[in-house]
Amino acid sequence: MSSGKIGITLTRHLFEEQRLHPAATGELTGILNQIALAAKVVSREVNKAGLAEILGLTGEENVQGEQVRKLDVFANDVFMAAFDHCGHFCIMASEEVEGPILIPEQFAKGHYCIAFDPLDGSSNIDVNVSIGTIFAIHKKITVNSWDGTTADLLQSGDSLVAAGYVIYGSSTMLVMSTGNGVHGFTLDPSVGEFLESHPDIRIPPRGKTYSVNEGNYPYWSEGVRKYVNHVKQADPATGRPYSARYIGSMVADVHRTLLKGGLFMYPADSKDPDKPNGKLRLLYECNPMAYLVEHAGGAASTGRGRIMAIAPTELHQRAPFFAGSPENVRELEEFVARYDG
Repeated sequence: MSSGKIGITLTRHLFEEQRLHPAATGELTGILNQIALAAKVVSREVNKAGLAEILGLTGEENVQGEQVRKLDVFANDVFMAAFDHCGHFCIMASEEVEGPILIPEQFAKGHYCIAFDPLDGSSNIDVNVSIGTIFAIHKKITVNSWDGTTADLLQSGDSLVAAGYVIYGSSTMLVMSTGNGVHGFTLDPSVGEFLESHPDIRIPPRGKTYSVNEGNYPYWSEGVRKYVNHVKQADPATGRPYSARYIGSMVADVHRTLLKGGLFMYPADSKDPDKPNGKLRLLYECNPMAYLVEHAGGAASTGRGRIMAIAPTELHQRAPFFAGSPENVRELEEFVARYDG
């Protein structure tokens, strides 16, 4: 029988964190509450997608050359509407939009910029697999104008002030960090609130699971192929072979890795000459996930070093990505250094 108690809400958690920083203005708290509100709207539509006419393709391609799905458009519209009038942002970037997104003149500008993937894993929508939203928040660095510029968006992951994702699955969860630990909040639809369900997430030092699309195996570098062969070999002393777990939705795969440990991989490959660095985008996929993994005690790498140290040069720049338990990431880097030079 329920005790009638309500757990710590996201809003309460944010206000408690804000009190730890006397100089805080409350802008970041407002931003994260806006993200939570938009996530509730998207979650509602995702949960009834099979009943509403919101499945399938629009017949268009996005800037990435990918088929746009109806829910992609809906999610992008919802998050842009949540962000462009709240007075906290000076500029935005979305996976679905080619260039930087300016804040309309009639709305106030703020001290932050955001890059986001409104609906990661959208190719899985029609088959009812977990999908998600990813976001990365930076402080504005340009001066002399309230308007933001592309330079405000093209900051390294090391300059992030907050990042997170929302996963729409068996439940809807918001996982986020403002640099003070990684915390997970599950949406309770009966009260319409995100309640803290996973405080202070810590990734295990080593895991026995690897997550990668092995259909691309022939196109990987020798070092990555050697590493995958290594983790599939039987060796009871080191707990090998590892288990393979691959959903094909980055949010879902990283979420499992964050909670259970192991290694998520999306290597560079030679399959598509137009995408030599793989598929994942640095600003709004790799960096925010790396931020969360590192703040949970894990590691995130290009295979040759920390991914968050990269200085971006393009909004939709791609990068190879390996993230998870620190010992697993370190072992992968050793294979890359040994075989790929």
